[in-house]
Amino acid sequence: MSTTEATRATPGAGKAQTEAAPEAPKITYGRNGVPITPGGVTGHGFRTYEIHQRERLGQSTAKIKPAQLISPEFIRNPYPILDILRENYPSYRDWLENSYWITRYDDVTSIFTDDANFETRPRRWFYNIADYGRDLRLELPVLFAQANAIDGNAQAVAEEIVGDIRAKGGANLGIDFAARFALELLVRQLDLPKEDAPLFCERYWRMTHGFNVDPVAEQDGLAAIRELTEYFRPLLAKRRANPGDDLVSAIATLDPAGGPATAEDLVVTLLEGDHETLHGGLANTLFLLLTNADEFQKVKEERRMAKFAFLEALRHSAPVLSARRFALHEVERFGKLIPEGGMLICSAGAANRDPRQYKEPEKFIVGRKDLCQREPRGQYRADGLPAGIAFGLGKPSKHPAVPEDRPRSLYAITRDTATTALNVLIDGLPGLRLKPGAKPELRSLKLWDTHTCWDLSVEFDN
Repeated sequence: MSTTEATRATPGAGKAQTEAAPEAPKITYGRNGVPITPGGVTGHGFRTYEIHQRERLGQSTAKIKPAQLISPEFIRNPYPILDILRENYPSYRDWLENSYWITRYDDVTSIFTDDANFETRPRRWFYNIADYGRDLRLELPVLFAQANAIDGNAQAVAEEIVGDIRAKGGANLGIDFAARFALELLVRQLDLPKEDAPLFCERYWRMTHGFNVDPVAEQDGLAAIRELTEYFRPLLAKRRANPGDDLVSAIATLDPAGGPATAEDLVVTLLEGDHETLHGGLANTLFLLLTNADEFQKVKEERRMAKFAFLEALRHSAPVLSARRFALHEVERFGKLIPEGGMLICSAGAANRDPRQYKEPEKFIVGRKDLCQREPRGQYRADGLPAGIAFGLGKPSKHPAVPEDRPRSLYAITRDTATTALNVLIDGLPGLRLKPGAKPELRSLKLWDTHTCWDLSVEFDN
């Protein structure tokens, strides 16, 4: 029996075949979030990497191998490898991680501020929970509550910690001062019950350190997000009924587009906020001062130099070493054809030591004269003297240094808060010095983590 005869012999068979909708093509999404369209399907698809096809074996890896960028040596001290990239391969194609490393100052600032062609994806995207909640950090009531809480508590928190250090007779400033100061200041912003602080800090730490490449840490971070959401749900309802001047109350009383704020929104707002710059920047500043006696003497003799010490530390030893940007569409940069969704790793660690930008970039110089650059693409900040590239503090503010309708920027707040903490510490611990035998170093605990000093053992005069 022919196919036609079989169709006629089965009532309705021909009609069913005629009217059946064609099967929709299956779309697979890559790790960069861009749909991978199968062959023969119309759409954007992918362009081939023509520019890379002209590279001979060894051309891009003569002085460096991709595995070095995820090696234990790089995690501990990335600067030797970053120097090689910046001076030899400023737009290095990392085939192992499917990314591009951008390492020269002008190139990094051009990518970081080019929102027409590139985007920074939120941390919840890396967690694969992009729709979990809303980031409310830029709402004016939230900005005011954050600024007022930080300004009102920074001095008291620093003095309390220094008092505890004096009573103990010694400390690891990386943990006992820098990390504790940043976390306790956050607890004060949220106005959490004192007995809840340890559990909150433990969950917050897991949440903010789990969205990178470690699958175990990622699952732990997701669990922390859920735990924090359930913790804040009843607290948010209480603050909505009886608001105060804290950050939780500011979010609880918001009514943004999309409906009233939820516990999920509060947790996402905390997740997307910057914590690393204050913690890591403080620890790195103390490390650099204690290992550079002449620069430390400048600060002790003229206390206003504490601010410039912090800014120089952000340049010299950035706690946030890099930022990942993604191409919004196919774009050509630096002789490379970057596909839609292509990931560019903008390296502050390399760019902030670019000899084209800074004189003697390897030296830590408090009050260096070439830190302020009045040039576009993020090099001059209207909200305060620049500190090279500080990814955690965001792009330069478009508002005046002292705006009338909003608090000063996070950049300026962090700078002033760190300056307060440094001055309280130096005043409260006279004769501050490294403990004999101490060998402090800057390092990351894992890939993409904060690059800071975790062990800074000191002593002081009683």
